[in-house]
Amino acid sequence: MSPRRRRLPEHLEGPARAFDDLLAPLERARAVLTESVPGTRLPGRFLAETLSEFEDGLREVRGRMDAWRSPDLEPGWDACSRSLDGSLALADRVRTEGAHPDGFEGLIRLIGDLLSPLDAFERAAARLRELGG
Repeated sequence: MSPRRRRLPEHLEGPARAFDDLLAPLERARAVLTESVPGTRLPGRFLAETLSEFEDGLREVRGRMDAWRSPDLEPGWDACSRSLDGSLALADRVRTEGAHPDGFEGLIRLIGDLLSPLDAFERAAARLRELGG
C-alpha cells in the first residue's frame, strides 16, 4: 500500500513513519478476515474466529491513529478514522446480532462490506506520496 515515497517535508516525516507502522496490523486484519472464505482445498475458518481477529487488528490500528495525525493530513486521517469506526460497527453487529451471511455469496458480500471502507487507507497513502513532491 505504501511504495517508496519521495522526500516529505520534515514536519510530515514522523506522521508518515507512524502511518507506515500501522499498515502491517491493518493488512493482517484484512487478510485474516478473508480466511473465512472456503477454497478448493480448505473449508475456510469460522467467521466468528476471523471476525474477532479482524476486530482486534482494527483496534490495534485505532490505537496507532493519533501518531500520524497532522493538519496537512487531516482529511485523510478523518476518512481513515471513520472507516475504522464503520468496519468495527458492522463487525460488532454481525457478532452481537448473529447476522451471519447466507451462503457463499453472502459471505463474500459481508467481507466486502467490512473491508471496502478500509480503502481510505490506500487513499491516505496516495496523499502522502503526493506530498512527497
